[in-house]
Amino acid sequence: MSLVSILLIGFAMSTDAFAAAIGKGAAMQRPRFVEALRVGAIFGVIEAITPVVGWALGLAAAAYVTRWDHWIAFILLAVLGGRMIRAGLATDEPASASRQERHGFWNLATTGLATSIDAMAVGVGLAFIDVNILLVAGVIGACTLVMVTAGIMLGRALGAIVGKRAEIVGGLILIGVGTAILYEHLSRGGGAPLA
Repeated sequence: MSLVSILLIGFAMSTDAFAAAIGKGAAMQRPRFVEALRVGAIFGVIEAITPVVGWALGLAAAAYVTRWDHWIAFILLAVLGGRMIRAGLATDEPASASRQERHGFWNLATTGLATSIDAMAVGVGLAFIDVNILLVAGVIGACTLVMVTAGIMLGRALGAIVGKRAEIVGGLILIGVGTAILYEHLSRGGGAPLA
């Protein structure tokens, strides 16, 4: 997998966390950079751990599905991308009155875990191709740190509209990376027949 693909996956995986960070930033009372960096670090660490967990799970099953690995990676990335696009296009429910929501560690960690489930699924898909999972996880974590920190700082000014658009872009990127993996494998003549 090329460095560009890894960077694109890192960006795509951080867009849902970015969207959540914009909402958090909008709910916080004048967040300072240090607060935003703290939230970014929490999200980034969680987002870096989950693809490694998914990769380990996928690796355990890799021996049984190596003939179809490129299709599995493509389908997982396409489904996740489609879900992100759908979430980005969905209309929001009316905001609740809990604007003074607490932003403690466990609340943030729970939100970070919820936005990183897709990274775990990507890790499962990456177990079926030749990739340095620690590099990918590090890039995903770093991208998430930067995007969440920026999202918190921009949250009050930009609101949820930017966050929704970021999810759509992230979904399109995941579908593109999955398509590139499939094309690269099939163009080398390594594809398994569909029938």
